[in-house]
Amino acid sequence: MSAPDRRDDIAGLVEAASVARERAYAPYSSFRVGAALLADDGRVFSGCNVENSSYPAGICAERGAVASAVVGGARRFSALVVSTEADQPTPPCGVCRQVLVEFAPLLTVVSVTTSGLSARWTMGELLPSPFTPASLAHA
Repeated sequence: MSAPDRRDDIAGLVEAASVARERAYAPYSSFRVGAALLADDGRVFSGCNVENSSYPAGICAERGAVASAVVGGARRFSALVVSTEADQPTPPCGVCRQVLVEFAPLLTVVSVTTSGLSARWTMGELLPSPFTPASLAHA
């Protein structure tokens, strides 16, 4: 049996992220985001943004996907797809980047729009000098 095709993984993640985006709760910004995270064991975990009238209480789609994965026992990830209705592909926000690098410093991040545009980054490109567990080591 041959190894799965990485393009198939990404296509499946695009579909899962798009479904999640449709379920987003974004009554204040109208900026709906869906995310799908591929665990190293092949499972896919989705998340959507959930806004709140107390703005800081909201959660981004990417962190929702990570939380779902952790609840499911997954802690190692290889790819993330973010789906938005924006004109241009949108990378994760800074807080999400920090959460993602905690679990997957070599993560591939793909952003897609409903118009078909896409962009791809590595975590190293998105967060070149991350604060990691190693940063907590005492001298």
